[in-house]
Amino acid sequence: MTKPISTEALDQIFLKARSHHAWQNKPVDDDLLKKIYDLTKYGPTSLNTSPARIVFVKSQEEKARLLPALMGSNVEQAKAAPVTAIIGHDLEFYEKLKKLAPPVENARSWFAGNQAMIDSTAFRNSSLQGAYFIIAARALGLDVCPMSGFDNAKIDETFFKGASVKSNFICTLGYGDTSKLHERWPRLDFVEACKIV
Repeated sequence: MTKPISTEALDQIFLKARSHHAWQNKPVDDDLLKKIYDLTKYGPTSLNTSPARIVFVKSQEEKARLLPALMGSNVEQAKAAPVTAIIGHDLEFYEKLKKLAPPVENARSWFAGNQAMIDSTAFRNSSLQGAYFIIAARALGLDVCPMSGFDNAKIDETFFKGASVKSNFICTLGYGDTSKLHERWPRLDFVEACKIV
């Protein structure tokens, strides 16, 4: 039987967590990036499709290839962050369903040749996995800032050329500089966003 996690954990993941735009000059170890993925992969996706593919941009030469695809203040933010993760989705995810959904014998045939179903399934589920990624990073002690504000075509040409992967969003990772945080913006209240029927 599961039980609620601690208030301290909720604070770290949600209630006191912030999107950071400025970063401490502190590296992020590769083993920590592997741990983030190893948590992310257990979040549910439809039919266990798991279409997310992630490129962790760390080196200065790869950052130099990334920055021209970014817009506005995202350039400086990614330049300063120890890591920028590109969260993509594999449009040939169904080729791995024999491994990922072994009890479903004809799972591949549900998608092969149906581009609309491929696109919507890949994008929806990689977005879910991107959210799990953010939660995993925060749970492991990192700060994050998910971003749009980039040229998808340039990112895809630079980092996914010749592959069946397309970019969804990017996310900077590291140890945030809390002195540079602005006041938290408001959120919608339950009654503005939800109803129970």
